Amino acid sequence: MGRRAQASQDPTQGDPRTDPGVGSDTRDPPTTTGGPVLIAGKGLGLTVRHFFPQLNDWFDELKDTRDRDAITYSTRFLAWWGVALYLFQLGSRRQLDFDLDATGTQVLTNLNRLARTDHTTRPVHDTLDHFVGHVASEEFVTVRTRMARRLVRMKVLDSARLLGRQVVLLDGTGLICWHRPHCPHCLVQKHEHTTLYMHNVLEAQLLGPAGLVVSVASEFIDNTLTTPTQPNGEAFKQDCELKALDRLVPKLKAAFPQSRLVLSGDSLFACGRVFNECRQNGWSYVMSFKEGHLPAVWADFQSLLELAPENVRDRKLPDGTEQVFRWVEGLGYVDDQKRRWRFNGLECRETSADGTVTRFAWITDLPLTRETVVEVATQGGRGRWKIENEGFNRQKNSGLNLCHVYSTDPEKWKAYYYLLQIAFVITQLLERGSLLRQLAAECGRTPMQLFGSLKNLVRRLLDAVRWLVLPESCFDPERAARLKIHRDSS
Repeated sequence: MGRRAQASQDPTQGDPRTDPGVGSDTRDPPTTTGGPVLIAGKGLGLTVRHFFPQLNDWFDELKDTRDRDAITYSTRFLAWWGVALYLFQLGSRRQLDFDLDATGTQVLTNLNRLARTDHTTRPVHDTLDHFVGHVASEEFVTVRTRMARRLVRMKVLDSARLLGRQVVLLDGTGLICWHRPHCPHCLVQKHEHTTLYMHNVLEAQLLGPAGLVVSVASEFIDNTLTTPTQPNGEAFKQDCELKALDRLVPKLKAAFPQSRLVLSGDSLFACGRVFNECRQNGWSYVMSFKEGHLPAVWADFQSLLELAPENVRDRKLPDGTEQVFRWVEGLGYVDDQKRRWRFNGLECRETSADGTVTRFAWITDLPLTRETVVEVATQGGRGRWKIENEGFNRQKNSGLNLCHVYSTDPEKWKAYYYLLQIAFVITQLLERGSLLRQLAAECGRTPMQLFGSLKNLVRRLLDAVRWLVLPESCFDPERAARLKIHRDSS
């Protein structure tokens, strides 16, 4: 089963290894062997080696249960094969056979260099599926955690710290949705004319500069652990984000046991359950504050704001937007467990250049002063949107194709989810690191002039792997270690 030749094939489809009509790419090679194509390829190799020089070793340590006497492809190579599915934003598993066809291309040469292997053939998409079936999904979590720790040790994320603390963004999103039951553990959502069966996930992501978000803990939301509320089993207490948070917190603590963290989330997480988790683990929090969620506390907040006119700070942004920050200390709250909490409330009224007024509010246990309110609001409060805009939205509405059903096997699609997160970290470091700007400057251009968009960058990256024999220096860890790459928002 582990050999490429033994990878299962759909009998209704041709074999991309033997059928010239399958797996062949009809696109012509790029007309240039340099320029943006070469720069994209160089950027990938150097970015990987600079930030994660031990990535191949981490892949080697995955517990792979395939028969060692029967396999053709090494663990590290197949791990890269899985990462490539998302790194080149192919959109579906079958596209591996088409866009990364080895016939007449340099795909195998370049992937061998990334993985430091010497394979003479490349696998097909079913080989990857077989592989992830023999590596527990939690094994890929270990690689993801090591990558995040490496970035923290390198101080890559430091400029996004809030009062010296690392910011962790919390949010949930839908992964897979059907109009019929997929398994006994699906979440069930009934509407007037239809019923949806879903699997969701709660994510914790470290916030970095220039919009970088790094997945550090995930908890899948389904009905695996729920029990019927009635003997006949008709009504269930379904799983939810708050229940998932109880399971996610120990994972986050294990990944960063000594770190001072600030949890940032929407108003759902502004509750005693979350406050208690933060207190027990020595963490702080900045949570969105809405009138309808804690109405009594909100009423107190509005009243006390009028009694503290001195707690005001104004700021004008370069685009003409005006911000007014107001805050109150010592708000009181009693949760459903009769626990008493004290925290601070912060409001930001924002008036854009065209006169549009928007109001934001948060509650936090961090100190609020004229010196700290902007940082708390920007890094801790407004930064929460990064997990939606830079994280989930990007992963769903691009070739990363987060909601695509890469497998119907629960253990396998979790593994694919983690492979996506690993690839997404590499993608962001390439896109927004200063290395790409430095390489473009050698051609007298900027990254925007060379690529025009992130989508075009991915296309050029795929072209580089397909058509160019990338210089060996691109994969040299010693050269990569000497580079100075910082986060770049340009």
